[in-house]
Amino acid sequence: MHTAAAVLYPQALATSITLPMEILQAASQLASVKKRGKAQVRVILAGRDRKQLRLASGVVLKPDRTLAELPPLDLLLLPAIWRNPLPAVAAAADWQGILREQAAKGTRICSVGTGSYLLAESGLLSGKSATTHWNYFDHFSERYPDVELKTRHLITQSDNIYCAGSVNSIADLMVHIVEEWFGSVVARAVETQFSPEIRRSFHAASYQSEADSSHHDEAVAQAQGWLQANLTDPVSIAQLAEKMQMSPRTLNRRFKKATGITPLAYLQHLRITGARELLRHSNLAIGEVAWRQGIQDVSYFSQLFRRHCGVTPLQYRETVRGKLFSPETPRSLLES
Repeated sequence: MHTAAAVLYPQALATSITLPMEILQAASQLASVKKRGKAQVRVILAGRDRKQLRLASGVVLKPDRTLAELPPLDLLLLPAIWRNPLPAVAAAADWQGILREQAAKGTRICSVGTGSYLLAESGLLSGKSATTHWNYFDHFSERYPDVELKTRHLITQSDNIYCAGSVNSIADLMVHIVEEWFGSVVARAVETQFSPEIRRSFHAASYQSEADSSHHDEAVAQAQGWLQANLTDPVSIAQLAEKMQMSPRTLNRRFKKATGITPLAYLQHLRITGARELLRHSNLAIGEVAWRQGIQDVSYFSQLFRRHCGVTPLQYRETVRGKLFSPETPRSLLES
């Protein structure tokens, strides 16, 4: 069971609360199928008190718990702030210490848009990478000169602190977290449900302070880099082990200890991610898509894709293209 909480404050943008929570709830329902229907994510709304709160948009939400009553969390979400973020920052002065406490416990904290002001004000972004809503880049830089603002990235990660520049970006990040928690099949099913045509993979959209912040095994990081660099070649794990000057057994053991998955699973993940991008944005034949991901056998590629995504490559393309183009799009444009 994973526990996620969103902080409520009057200036919060409602969609930056409801969309991430709905994605997590959808993932919980899908993942519960293999757990005899038992929910796999608990979602909590937290406020300064338990009183009903009317947001600036007029949406009314009621906290389940106070911030002081939060249980151990896997994820804490700071919603985007509507318009000028400074009043919300000032109003949060008496509970910013809770953010520092949660960060010290290892809780993954994610801000949306100008919610990053709350992280910066608490000192959690000092000397770290961050992003915010594009309209506040200059103001954020002036107010927090010790934060490394990444204006060209939609998502940033520094250890357990994440910033997403927009509501769409937090959706990307939630899909990434769902994949970490429940695997690629659940993540792809959730992604397809929540408008797959606007999704970008976490790794494509994000700036990470380290090559892989989840571990510190230099040899494994080198192995990951080699797999990424040679992705389009028909590489083997035995070949990788030889390159790393260790036995396949040792490589598998260290890789799984560092990342939680085997080198083969990591390689497959990279290839399926690349294939999905090509299926979305190109007219390449399925065999060509497979070949460009280093897979020569089209039948094997289709089986692998279905195992990871729950649908065949052709079905995935049809689903995405069905939303990429409106019924009014001239046929000549579709065929160009």
